[in-house]
Amino acid sequence: MRKLVVLTFISLDGVMQAPGGPDEDLDGGFQYGGWTVPYWDEFSGEMMSQQMSMPFDLLLGRKTYEIFASYWPRQEGEIAEVFNKATKYVVSHNQIPLPWEKSVLIDGDVVEKLRELKKQDGPMLQVHGSGNLIQTLLQNDLVDELWLKIFPVNLGGGKRLFADGTMPATFEMIETKVSPKGVIFANYRRVTNEVKTGSFQ
Repeated sequence: MRKLVVLTFISLDGVMQAPGGPDEDLDGGFQYGGWTVPYWDEFSGEMMSQQMSMPFDLLLGRKTYEIFASYWPRQEGEIAEVFNKATKYVVSHNQIPLPWEKSVLIDGDVVEKLRELKKQDGPMLQVHGSGNLIQTLLQNDLVDELWLKIFPVNLGGGKRLFADGTMPATFEMIETKVSPKGVIFANYRRVTNEVKTGSFQ
C-alpha cells in the first residue's frame, strides 16, 4: 500500500495559488504570485530537503506537470535529482505530451485508477501544487497525510487548499516546526472520517 502525501504551501487564509512566481497561475486575476518567496530561508530549504530525502514518486495535475517539466529536467542539485529520477504520474482528462522522462498518464476513471495505484507496492506518492487534483483527492478520501507549510500572510482570495466538497475528516499532528521567519511546518496524518462534536455548556 502506497501512502499519498500532499505537500502544500498555504497562506493563513488557506490560499495555495501560485506560491512560487508572479506568472505561475494567473487564474481569476490572482495578483500575488510568488508570495512565499520573502519568507524563504535556509531553515525552510533544509526542511524541504528532509521531506524529499525519502523515496517517492510524484502525482501531479496537468498544469503543475507542465510547469515542472519545463524547468526541472534542465536543473542540477538535490531537488532536481530526486524529481528527475521519480516516476511522474500525471492526471489529465485529455491526452497531453509527456516530455519528462519516466512520466505516466492517468486518465479515464481517475479516482479508480488512483485507488489502484495506492494499492501497489512502491514508494510514497507526493503531490506538489496541483490544486485541482488535490480537490479530487480530498473529495474521494485519497489523502493519507498533509505536509503543510503555513505562511504568515493573508492573501484575501485565490485557489484554496480546502474548497467546497472536501470530505469531512480528522487528522492527528505528527510533526511541527517553525522557521525563523514564522513559517509553520505542520504534518498531519488522516485518522478517520468521523468528526466528533461536543458542547462547552
